[in-house]
Amino acid sequence: MNVMRDILDSLRQAPAVLGGLVKSIPEGRLTLRRGDGFWSISEHVSHLAQVQPMLLERLRRFRDESRPSFVPYDPAEDETEPAPLIPTGSALAQFSRIRTAQLDLLENWDATIWSKEADHPEYERYTGLILVRHILMHDYWHMYRMEELWLTRDAFLTRLEG
Repeated sequence: MNVMRDILDSLRQAPAVLGGLVKSIPEGRLTLRRGDGFWSISEHVSHLAQVQPMLLERLRRFRDESRPSFVPYDPAEDETEPAPLIPTGSALAQFSRIRTAQLDLLENWDATIWSKEADHPEYERYTGLILVRHILMHDYWHMYRMEELWLTRDAFLTRLEG
């Protein structure tokens, strides 16, 4: 259970880490696009807020269904129009609010739910623990990318393909 506790503690800290990061970035850099195929920092923050309801629903399904079956989440396929950009302050508030709801739900998970198997076509194995760990890594990957977009010189900026 220590691994789960460590993950929950990290998830609990994510809103403060994200908020602190965003507040440290000059306002003019938040909406700057560094080139074709690059998101702005504000788009990363908005995305983090926009995916939280879907993730909360997946957590509920792990709790409520004997063997949930998921489809890959692809916002480009799920919406005919790109999701509108949430203003950064509102996105941070939404992220924090839904993260609290996620943690309230997760605090009541027992070992059975953490280890429950689910079906997901992208993964050979998918459990409650794997989903929760993915949520954590997704948060911090986007935060890393935001810091990279803010601070990294063009010649060293990671170019993501596909």
